[in-house]
Amino acid sequence: MTQLPPRFEISRQDIARVVAVFYERIRGHPGLGPVFAAHVDDWPSHEAKVTDFWANAILHERSYDGNPVEVHRRAGNVRPGMFDTWLALFDHVLAREVTPQQAQAWSALAHRIGRTVRAGVVDQAKGPGGVPILR
Repeated sequence: MTQLPPRFEISRQDIARVVAVFYERIRGHPGLGPVFAAHVDDWPSHEAKVTDFWANAILHERSYDGNPVEVHRRAGNVRPGMFDTWLALFDHVLAREVTPQQAQAWSALAHRIGRTVRAGVVDQAKGPGGVPILR
C-alpha cells in the first residue's frame, strides 16, 4: 500500500513544537485554561496524543487512535462558542512558529476539523424545545 504524501511539508518535530507552544498558551488562557485543566492531568501525554493526531492528519501517519468529536462531547464543559477562541489562539501560534505557507495550510485544516468537532458538540448542546445552544 502506497503512503499518501503529506498535506504540506512539515516535520513531526515542528508539529510537536507547535502543539507544545499552543498548550502553553492554553494553560494561561483565562477562558480555555480552566476547561482543559478540568480534564488534563498529564500534559506531556496529552500533548503527545495531540501531536499524534496532527501527524496523522498532516503526514498521514498511523499513530493516532481516537475520536475527537466524542471526547469533546463527553467532556461536558466544552461549549460551541469556545471553538472560535481556540482557533484564533491556534492561528496566532501558527503565525509565530511555522512558515506562512505552513501556517495557511495548517490553519485551513484546523478550521475544517474545528467545524466538524463544533458541529458534534452543537448537536449535543440543546436547550428547551431542542434549540441548539451556540455559546
